[in-house]
Amino acid sequence: MKVILKKDVPTLGKTGDVKNVRDGYGRNFLVPRGLAEAATPGVLKAWKNSEEKRNKRIAAEEAGLRAIAKKISGISLSFSRPVSEDGIMFGSVAKSDIIKNLAAADVEVDKDMVKLPASLKSVGVFEVEIALKHDITAKISVTVTAQTK
Repeated sequence: MKVILKKDVPTLGKTGDVKNVRDGYGRNFLVPRGLAEAATPGVLKAWKNSEEKRNKRIAAEEAGLRAIAKKISGISLSFSRPVSEDGIMFGSVAKSDIIKNLAAADVEVDKDMVKLPASLKSVGVFEVEIALKHDITAKISVTVTAQTK
């Protein structure tokens, strides 16, 4: 099945790419989620006619994301968690904690944008990557300290 990608699909391609995919993947996953549409001759012609307008919109969107990435890069988050006498931390700092603190700093990000392989379960300073788009990323500093009683 030939499809035109309407949105970026990380494992498949960028917006506007024409790809050959398996019929089931196209019909059952890409099309219902609005990620792609069947590449019929009429759709291909309409897609090419609206290409200039779409490129301007994408450029403006990317400029806005780059501005947000610049704003995010200057942010440093701090968390305090209780620690045992042996130095073992009770609890952790998860993606949801980072998202809540970024929201408090007027930065809205999705859970999928925070690239944190596992929750932070130790005291220290960590760099966490925020991927606004596959090629637009920012790094924030996350400090986890021991909570004093």
